[in-house]
Amino acid sequence: MIIESLQNEKIKNLNRLITDNRFRKKSGVFVVEGKQENERALQFGFENVEFFICESIFGINHPEGKIHFVSSQVYEKLAYRGTSEGIIGIYKTKEFDLKNYQPKDNASVIVVESVEKPGNLGAILRSCEAFGIDALIVTDSRVDFYNPNVLRSSVGCFFGMNVFSATNEETLAFLQENSFKIYTTYMDETAEDLYKKNFNEKSALFFGTEHSGLSDFWLHKGENILIPMSGTIDSLNLSNAVAITCYEILRQKLSK
Repeated sequence: MIIESLQNEKIKNLNRLITDNRFRKKSGVFVVEGKQENERALQFGFENVEFFICESIFGINHPEGKIHFVSSQVYEKLAYRGTSEGIIGIYKTKEFDLKNYQPKDNASVIVVESVEKPGNLGAILRSCEAFGIDALIVTDSRVDFYNPNVLRSSVGCFFGMNVFSATNEETLAFLQENSFKIYTTYMDETAEDLYKKNFNEKSALFFGTEHSGLSDFWLHKGENILIPMSGTIDSLNLSNAVAITCYEILRQKLSK
């Protein structure tokens, strides 16, 4: 049977999961669109509930699980990327408790405070995964980690990352208990060049919002660093700054 109506109850429920953060949280599930993204969700152990597949787009080699087939017209209305890949999956959510993280001896952690834009968080996840960062901690988060824009902009990197949510106080206590060297990034004349630091030791690097930077809570909590620039602008997009920093961490570890 192929679902051809947007008024179908399963389709209405799916659409609400896509568009309504509160309903998604209450339901304990989230939505994943795209072939690569669904493959990575399954690869990294997320529990699938059901799939919605348009065979004329996706093909006939279906993943294992409960499948609802939908028409191309219905899929096009549901999917952010239109008729791109023909698959949408629903998965059970997981917890992001920092207490579940056991860092290794030379762990590198990125911490972002109060990130506001889902696209930014997704891009940061992509850089963290690409450059081998051990964990991403989001303090005082203003973004639902399961927002479709986070998953989409991370191109599935979310699923393979250690991602945690905590308050500033919980994060500081955790890093101190686990002997992390803390590096902050805010505008200050005492800040030192990023490339002069040793990131082969257990390190946590902090980034604030593009609008206001790190909050006063993190002032003087660690060594302050900056990315040297030669242009006239004095700051970078948050996700770009994180990407450059992640690459420097990887460069040092590869050249060790």
